[in-house]
Amino acid sequence: MVRLRLIGQMEAWTLTSESILPTGRKTRALLAVLALSSPRPALRGRLAELLWSRRPEEQARASLRQEIHRLLEALAPVGAQILSINRDHLALRPGAVWIDVEEVLRATPAKPAALSLLDGELLEDLNGIDPSFDGWLAGERERLRDRGRTLAENLLREKTDPEAMIPAAQQLLAIDRSHEGAWRALMRAYAARGERGMAIQAYERCRAVLADQLDAQPSEETQRLIAEIRAAGLAAAPSPRTEPRPEGRTEPRPELRAARPELRADSRAESRAQAPRGGARVGVLPLQLVGTTETEAHLSTGLADEITAALARFRWMFLVSSSSLARYATQTRDETAIRRAFGIDFLLDGSIQRVGPRLRISLRLLDLRAGNQVVWSRRFDRESNDLLTLQDDVAAEVVAQIDPEILLIEAQRVASRPPPDATAYDLVLRAMPLIGRLERPLFMEAGELLRQAITQEPDYAAAHAWYAFWHVLFFGQGWARDPQAGIAEAGRLAERAIMLDPQDAKALSIAGHVRAFLHHRWREGLSLQERALTLNPNLAMAWALSGVAFAYIGDLDEAERRMLRYKKLSPLDPHAFFYDTISIIIALLKRDYETAVAVGRAVGELNPAFSSACRFYLSALGHLGRTQEIEVVRKRLLALEPDFTIRRFLETSPFERSQDREHLALGLTLAGVSP
Repeated sequence: MVRLRLIGQMEAWTLTSESILPTGRKTRALLAVLALSSPRPALRGRLAELLWSRRPEEQARASLRQEIHRLLEALAPVGAQILSINRDHLALRPGAVWIDVEEVLRATPAKPAALSLLDGELLEDLNGIDPSFDGWLAGERERLRDRGRTLAENLLREKTDPEAMIPAAQQLLAIDRSHEGAWRALMRAYAARGERGMAIQAYERCRAVLADQLDAQPSEETQRLIAEIRAAGLAAAPSPRTEPRPEGRTEPRPELRAARPELRADSRAESRAQAPRGGARVGVLPLQLVGTTETEAHLSTGLADEITAALARFRWMFLVSSSSLARYATQTRDETAIRRAFGIDFLLDGSIQRVGPRLRISLRLLDLRAGNQVVWSRRFDRESNDLLTLQDDVAAEVVAQIDPEILLIEAQRVASRPPPDATAYDLVLRAMPLIGRLERPLFMEAGELLRQAITQEPDYAAAHAWYAFWHVLFFGQGWARDPQAGIAEAGRLAERAIMLDPQDAKALSIAGHVRAFLHHRWREGLSLQERALTLNPNLAMAWALSGVAFAYIGDLDEAERRMLRYKKLSPLDPHAFFYDTISIIIALLKRDYETAVAVGRAVGELNPAFSSACRFYLSALGHLGRTQEIEVVRKRLLALEPDFTIRRFLETSPFERSQDREHLALGLTLAGVSP
């Protein structure tokens, strides 16, 4: 007569779909205890002790009587038919209530379907009722988890075919994320299927889960297995697959992107050879609709799909398709259940609301590993007359902004863990924020971390690309003792990165900047930037670095157009000090000195240690003759680069046109820089 859900957030429904869940937490707890005690009756004294352990016995029993009355009120449509109550005990009548926990406990290897009900924590919304209840609930949770884990282990043990082992291992991991045996089975199955990159990814997820949940490292057995896989000892020749994948499983895209099969492109062999070393798992829920018309109903899934597809262009992310998450969008939107079912780290959620002739799209990014903390949010108010353009524009801005946000959070998380067992991916993440600070000791540490990453995994394209970027800044800051050797090394690293992964847009953009800025091969650099933007048109870095390449060759209008696109995509970019310096250059070459100075001041506030910004800011001040401000900025520049002179500036200047070089040098001369 009643369906009672206790796994996840508690629910109680009649057969006519009427919710009869009590509103009070103590009342719900009373019903839960009766359900988990079923078919045995629960003694009144035991119930009073569980729910009011800190009160005298008589007060506790009086409180119990009140809660029984509230429970009967909530269950009014069916209460007398499903509850048995007398002066000594309470019980649910046998056969009157379907309870999800009972289904799981009755499951067998021959009939394991009920395991799918284990998609959340038992009574996850009833923590903190009473110390005695909390202790009882912990025991019930462990009992249920043990039963599910034992059954899932038996099911996995029966599987010998990799195709069957993968969903069985994933089901066990959904119950117990720290189960090393399941992680090893997953690694072996992927390796046997020829997907070495997926096997390595499974190991890295295992290592991260053990560190987060148990503060432990993988066992020797697991480490021996990953060593064998990395040596390709277990890898089999890959074979094409056309059949659908198990629901909920993610896999890498060909260009080191991870997504569901429906987001995959061609070149499967390439994706396996170039599989990513690690990365965040991201999901996008279909958006909630509030007061919208039937015309806009498709935006809920359409925008979610568009954002998912755009995120899949970023190489280090692993995407779960929004269609896989759709059932959570139509039910409880339960973030905890989503994390357990799909292993998602970040979840993008939101709503679409009509406000007069406009649509308001509100989005938020949740870090599911940090208690569903909101780490990014944005609201878009757009005209609703062109829904396809609206969808494209919003998706572009969202992905451009959350890409660096997630990278920063991932870097902070990695930095908080002990470094001995760091992977190449971890080392790159540790290095990235140190590069941007431009404090020389930390900057040198970042270079060493990137060198270690390349030594550890010589075929890791991202490590080569970021090390090339490190050399760009090392040269640009004037720190290189042998500038020509540094330029050559940056070129070698950049070319190696795009050779290892010619589909990595970020690596291509960095390589393009190396050629334009260091090698003065501007058009080759622009060609690489265009390829980067073809692969990922929402990569803010590529828009900015292609902008400066156009500035180097004197096409200032195109340079400005690209900078406007970068700024629209990522208005609060964490590397804004670097990219916004390009706007100083453009304004300065356009003889718009006031704008150049204004941007120079803003960049100086973001990162006063960036010497390139100081140079162009100082040149603009020189043209304006701002004596007092010149003195301050010149001192800052010479503190950063004590040997800076006009001659040195002209020797390293990346500008193609002589009149541009002379104009910039004139400003520095007027600002009092030594010849």
